[in-house]
Amino acid sequence: MASEKRNGYRKNFSLILTFIVLMSVLFLLSLGLAYRFSTKYIENEFVSEKVNVLEESIKPYNDFFQKKLPEVSFYNGYLDSATAASFVDTVLLEYPFVSKVVFYDSEVSNTPVSDGLNIGKFSFGPKNIYQFGSLVPLDSVQLFSRNNTRNFIVGDDFNALGLKLVSYIESLDTTRVPGQDELFSNFSNVRSNKITYLNIPRLEDLKAYKHMMRNRLDANPVYQQDMLSFQLDPYKIKIVNTRPLLYQYIKIEPLTYDPLDTTEVYLSTEITLPGPFSDYKLYFISSKSFIEKEVFSYFLPIALALLLFYGIVVLVAFLIYRNLNINQKMFKLQYDFVNNLTHEFKTPVSVIKIAGNNIKSATVLTDRELKLYGKILDEEADKLNGLMNKLLAFTQIENKSIALNRDEIRIVDFMESTVEAHRLKHPDFDFTYEVSGFKTFVTDPVLLGSLFDNLAENAYKYSPAERKKLHISARLIKGKVVFRFADQGIGIPASEINNIFKKFFRIQNQYNQNGSVGLGLAFCKELVNFMKGEITVRSKVNKGTEFKIVLPYND
Repeated sequence: MASEKRNGYRKNFSLILTFIVLMSVLFLLSLGLAYRFSTKYIENEFVSEKVNVLEESIKPYNDFFQKKLPEVSFYNGYLDSATAASFVDTVLLEYPFVSKVVFYDSEVSNTPVSDGLNIGKFSFGPKNIYQFGSLVPLDSVQLFSRNNTRNFIVGDDFNALGLKLVSYIESLDTTRVPGQDELFSNFSNVRSNKITYLNIPRLEDLKAYKHMMRNRLDANPVYQQDMLSFQLDPYKIKIVNTRPLLYQYIKIEPLTYDPLDTTEVYLSTEITLPGPFSDYKLYFISSKSFIEKEVFSYFLPIALALLLFYGIVVLVAFLIYRNLNINQKMFKLQYDFVNNLTHEFKTPVSVIKIAGNNIKSATVLTDRELKLYGKILDEEADKLNGLMNKLLAFTQIENKSIALNRDEIRIVDFMESTVEAHRLKHPDFDFTYEVSGFKTFVTDPVLLGSLFDNLAENAYKYSPAERKKLHISARLIKGKVVFRFADQGIGIPASEINNIFKKFFRIQNQYNQNGSVGLGLAFCKELVNFMKGEITVRSKVNKGTEFKIVLPYND
């Protein structure tokens, strides 16, 4: 049976070990795939996240184009060099990518101008032109004045937007109100690194301009129409790196920029800048060793999740292995219990059957034979009855189906009767006892007697012939009754100490091959628990064993 047990354990261990090895291989493969997936994901992020960097980086430009430029129209064309300088100063301070601004102090009239545009009675030309630079924003440089001999060069930003204005007025439908987007797009001109903006006139002024083109005005009206041209420097755009662990370097380069280093150890991508910066691009480059941190930060949660799953699987495998061993052990214990119980019943039953057959087959029985057979039948019946009572009592105590009696006993008398009973049963049993600290004791005498009998029988059974000794001491210590049962038997191995109070458990030795169902000490444990006490054991192999029982004392 021990060999079968070991083989069963080895088989269970081999199966579980094979399962854990397979799960470990799967775990390692999963980690590899997860790392590869994380690498691919980060590489895709490297390509897609550039849009967010672009959006964050050009936010100041969008703010300038959508909010700051329309402020020019708030002045209704009445900007002069001083107010223009103040306006440009705020622009240069808030938007570093604006490097230079040219201010056209211009007007629309029906009087022809030598510098500007003349269509019918519609004339559009500058009175003065000023330039503001980022180095001296509060000062201005006058580039043109109608009152001196300087000529205005045809074909510059002024004429380009002037032609756009004329084209819009010619196609204007005066019966409807134009939308803001329509006006904004027709009164601004976006070119490479430059935005030219003309203040948007009122609808009444636009109608007057259209009448001028059709030669329908006899008066000499004059309308102020300011224009500003903003020179932009794309290299002064502040790059906002929204993913510093992903992008190692971000630069602004011309569209024609071709990097010299194109080795496989680097990742690179690019995206074109919008509007007036469309000749330039954001160029992103990172070494693969640099983005490994980002890969690892994405991979780590996945790895932890896989590790948790692997840990759960290993734990489940361990629990299955443990349960298989426990079930196998319980099966063995129950198998041994049935075998031992069968043997325990078989012996007295066989003796009773033999005695019965002898009585039945004998024609005449002498008085001596009648007494002998009567004694045999009586003793064997007592053995069967005792075994049945023990099993029944164990079950009742375990299920707490009996009540605990509370009788006062004289402890010396109780121990004397116990000692005498065992001396009669085992004349070679050296039985001693001592009592100190109390005389009477309130307890259940039947259950206490069962405790004494079981521990005494164990002491006799598991002691060599020359050391069949048992000493029982009873002391009152700190309000508790402490019994100690010390023998000089074969002792209990340290590896078995934690198992001796388990049901059906038997230590395999030369003293315990037959005649035990493994219930004695388990029965004692249940008895002590039922009596609200504690039982412990100390033992040394080949030296002896001491059981200590602590019970509540009630004087």
